[in-house]
Amino acid sequence: MPTRLDTARIRAAREVIDPVFLDTPLYECEALEPELGCSVSIKLETANPVRSFKGRGTELVAAQLTGDAAVCASAGNLGQALAWSARKRGLDITVVASRFATPAKLDRIRALGATLELVDGDHELARDRAAEIARSTGIRLVEDSLDLETCEGAATIGLELVDIPFDTVLIALGGGAMATGIGHVLKDLAPGIEVVCVQPAGAPAMTLSFREQRVVTTESANTIADGVAGRRPIPEVLADLLQVADDAVLVEESSIIAGVRLLHTHAGLVAEPSAALGLAALLENPTRFAGRRVATIICGSNVNPPDHHRWIQTDR
Repeated sequence: MPTRLDTARIRAAREVIDPVFLDTPLYECEALEPELGCSVSIKLETANPVRSFKGRGTELVAAQLTGDAAVCASAGNLGQALAWSARKRGLDITVVASRFATPAKLDRIRALGATLELVDGDHELARDRAAEIARSTGIRLVEDSLDLETCEGAATIGLELVDIPFDTVLIALGGGAMATGIGHVLKDLAPGIEVVCVQPAGAPAMTLSFREQRVVTTESANTIADGVAGRRPIPEVLADLLQVADDAVLVEESSIIAGVRLLHTHAGLVAEPSAALGLAALLENPTRFAGRRVATIICGSNVNPPDHHRWIQTDR
């Protein structure tokens, strides 16, 4: 069964996306191999103006926006990226986020000129409020992972991976834009590469849905990986994921923190917890990945400095 994505459109997307988001560094981090027992290559999606992969998708959204305004819900990174892409095009953006979102992300959304509305709840409540604003004002609702632009923008990462003979690519799994996008390209152009999605055990909704092949919602999400802390999977996205992912695994918070620490110690990188999910999977499944050539996507680095300092200093 085909996905909603199209490889020809994904190739064409590279002509629309600002080059600052394209052809990001990809390199083998040899210092990680003794720790993890396999060859680990890093795809670094943080060396750009919004410090995450989200700009690839928001460039497509902003370029194709028919009106002059849009609203989105965001845990932080999508909001920053949409604000950045919209600002250079003179578009008005409203971002709805949880009051409990990472303060550094919220500050950056404001600095980029977006209107920021905070809700007293989690990301799912922010999604509900963004939809309400769109209905009442008639402006475009940008829905991460449901809107194909967000998936096909992220899929351009896959185009930059297919020529390397990896055994496995580990992809953080939240709403699913990055996993379905990269997964689509790999299955189309390099089907021998195993696509493994990684999600926190404290926010397992999409992984549970993948395993049961139906939408499974959860009552709560409890993880430091705020960028992937959704509770209500989108049916269309799950349908795509079932076509392109080989597996989805859950990892513990202690492993995520250890991954953040390893990236800092051995790669000199500041990574938010969502970006360390791949390393967490390697730590928890050493036998499965032993001796393999693995790539992982470092998808964001927007983190509060005090939190990051604590994670790299202690297991707590």
